[in-house]
Amino acid sequence: MRKQLFVMGVALLLCSVLLFGYGTASAADATQNTSAAPAQEADASASVTESVTVTVPFLEEWMGSPHADAASEAFRHWDEEDPAEIPVECAKCHSSTGFQDFVGADGSDEGVVDAAVAPGTVVDCVACHNSGTINKDSVTMPSGLVLTNLGDESRCMECHQGRESKISVDQAITDVGVDLDTVSEELRFRNIHYYAAAATKYGTLAKGGYEYDGLAYDGNFKHVAGYETCIGCHNSHTLEVKLEECAECHDDVEEIENVRDVRMAGSTVDYDGDGDLEEGIFYEVEGLQGALFAAIQAYASEVAGSPIAYDPAAYPYFFADANANGAPDEGEEGFAAWTPRLLKAAYNYQTSIKDPGSYVHGGKYIIQLLFDSMTDLNTAITEQVDMTAMHRIDSGHFAG
Repeated sequence: MRKQLFVMGVALLLCSVLLFGYGTASAADATQNTSAAPAQEADASASVTESVTVTVPFLEEWMGSPHADAASEAFRHWDEEDPAEIPVECAKCHSSTGFQDFVGADGSDEGVVDAAVAPGTVVDCVACHNSGTINKDSVTMPSGLVLTNLGDESRCMECHQGRESKISVDQAITDVGVDLDTVSEELRFRNIHYYAAAATKYGTLAKGGYEYDGLAYDGNFKHVAGYETCIGCHNSHTLEVKLEECAECHDDVEEIENVRDVRMAGSTVDYDGDGDLEEGIFYEVEGLQGALFAAIQAYASEVAGSPIAYDPAAYPYFFADANANGAPDEGEEGFAAWTPRLLKAAYNYQTSIKDPGSYVHGGKYIIQLLFDSMTDLNTAITEQVDMTAMHRIDSGHFAG
C-alpha cells in the first residue's frame, strides 16, 4: 500500500512539473516579452532568479514626439531659476510629476497641483496612463466652464486649453475700472498661452476667446464621424496629424502644408474680403489676422497714443514701437498703453496666432473673433479698416 502511494506521489509530482513548464512556456510565447534566466546554483538556500524584459508599446513613436524632447524650452525653462523648480501653476503641463499630481494619480487631491516640482521630466507614458486618467472624461476650462463626456481626449485638453478666457479678460478690465478707451497703467496684456487647441475647437462652450457681449459664437466644431476629437485626428503618441486619413476625403492632401488649402464645400463667402472664394480657410484666417493687426496699430497710435509692434516669438509679444517702423527692435520695451478696447482685440489676435491649427480646430470661431475685434476697433478710430467685403458667417457649412 505504501509503495502504491509512493508511486502515485511521484507521478503527481512529475505531472505538476510538466504542467508548470508547459504553462510558463506558453505564457512566454504569447507575450514575447519575458525571458527566463538559468537557475543560479550557489548553495541550498539560493533562489531562482528571473530577468524580465518589459515591452513598452509605442515607445519609438513617442520618443520622436515633442512630448519626449527633454531638452526643449517647455521642460528646461526653469533650470536656471532659484530655486530650480517648476511652479505649481506650470507644473501640470510641463512635467510628468505635476500632471500625475493634478489628476490625483499620486494619491493627492484631484484638480490641483500641491507643490512645485523639480525640472527634468517630460510628458511620458505614465503622465497620460495612470490611475487618475483611466476614467477621466471631463475638463474644467480656464473660464470655469466644464466640458463633459469627452473620453480619452480629456487628457490632451488639460494642457491644450490655454490659461485665459473671456472671463479673465473681463475681470482684468473690471479691476482697473476705466472706460473702454482710457489708458490704464494697471492694465496688462493677457496671454492665452500656447497651443490652446481645445479652446478653439470648443468655441463658446469654453469661452477661450474674447466674445463680445450680445453676439453669438460657434460651439464645438464637429468635423465628421471618427474625426471629432484630438486623438481622432492626431496620433496620440507621435502627435502628428493622421494625414493619410485626411487624404481619403481631401484628394489634394499629400503633405501637411496641403491642409491649408482645404475649404469645406459649404463655405461660400469671402471672409477676409480679398475676393478669393477658392482659397483654404487657413488663408481666410490669415487675411483677417492681417486686417485686425492693421486696426490694432491704427488704434494704438490714434487712441492709446503709443505705436505698437508685435513679435509672436518674443515675450511680452506686443512692444512699444518707439520708431514707428511697425516692427519690434532691440531696446524697445513691452507695450504699456493698454485700454480695455485694445486689450480685447489684442487678446483675440494672439489667440488666433498661438493655435497654429486654429483654422482646422475651429476656423469659424476664430473668424468670428477676428471679425468682431475689427468691428469694435473701427468704432473708435478714424482710419478704419475697410470691412465691406468681409463676412463673419454664411449660410453654408460655417453656419452649422
